[in-house]
Amino acid sequence: MKKLLWVSIGVGVGVLASKKYAEVSSGAALNRQVGKYADRAAEYWEAFRQGMSSREEELRSALGVDAAK
Repeated sequence: MKKLLWVSIGVGVGVLASKKYAEVSSGAALNRQVGKYADRAAEYWEAFRQGMSSREEELRSALGVDAAK
């Protein structure tokens, strides 16, 4: 019974490892990881631009400068 358990665990690990290897060798994992980083960078820059615009509006109103030059 113990041997059957260990054999089934070994087969399961082997199947998972072969799927992971196929994914890595096809480049799908790399593409997915690069896509995640690109999405994070785009979100960061969008938040930065929004914060910068908001702060610029605050400063313009505090200084009494017309925004429509």
